[in-house]
Amino acid sequence: MTYIDTHTHLYDEAFDADRDEAVQRALQAGVATLLLPDIDSHSRPRQQAFAAAYPDCTFQMAGLHPTSVKEDFEHELQLVHDLLFIQNSKFKIQNSLIAVGEIGMDLYWDRTYEAEQREALRTQLLWALELDLPVCLHIRKAHNEVFALLRELNRPRWRGLMHCFGGSLQEAHRAVEMGFHLGIGGVVTFKNAGLAEIVKEIPLEHLLLETDAPYLAPAPHRGKRNESCYIPLVAQKIAELKGIGVEEVADVTTASARALFTLPSL
Repeated sequence: MTYIDTHTHLYDEAFDADRDEAVQRALQAGVATLLLPDIDSHSRPRQQAFAAAYPDCTFQMAGLHPTSVKEDFEHELQLVHDLLFIQNSKFKIQNSLIAVGEIGMDLYWDRTYEAEQREALRTQLLWALELDLPVCLHIRKAHNEVFALLRELNRPRWRGLMHCFGGSLQEAHRAVEMGFHLGIGGVVTFKNAGLAEIVKEIPLEHLLLETDAPYLAPAPHRGKRNESCYIPLVAQKIAELKGIGVEEVADVTTASARALFTLPSL
């Protein structure tokens, strides 16, 4: 079976001591492709260096994470713009940027930069449309705000992933109707997780696998560092919830990820 981790930060400092081993564990677990979301200019050199070290199994995104939207967000956005519109055009096909992300809104801690987050998201959504790239959305305590912006932009259908989906079943259906896939990670394995009911209800072809490593490790590793090699645990839980074989989960989610992000077949 072959899996795709559609959202992993294996370039994070949490893997400095054993990054090579973590990649090998993922490959041995059947996780053959790792999609690397962008955060901001501070973490980007690590992301790019990691992708350069593992060109056969990694693909990069470019975007400004909502929690990195501060007073200097316009400068940070310009750096993302240059990546997408200038540097990306010079890359070889196999190293091109596959999505605009991770972008979105995060109002979990406070709303100090809510207006700036909204403007940064709007700008990057428009760039994605201009470049015909999918988006990877980070939404935390901000589903109403993001849906309102998406409606305001008035596109008949979007291409993208709502990473680490944490909304309600109603919001899940709304996202799918708009064209989005839902990113399902370790949270689905937690006891009493509301995400389990969403996974049961939403058709498999609208679900994608992810870890968000090093965060949100699935059971039985909850509370520890997450790794891309744990993707099969997420797939197994989805299979149990839907009453199907894990092979079907692997096949369908891998095919969906390849189609959404225009990834080459292995």
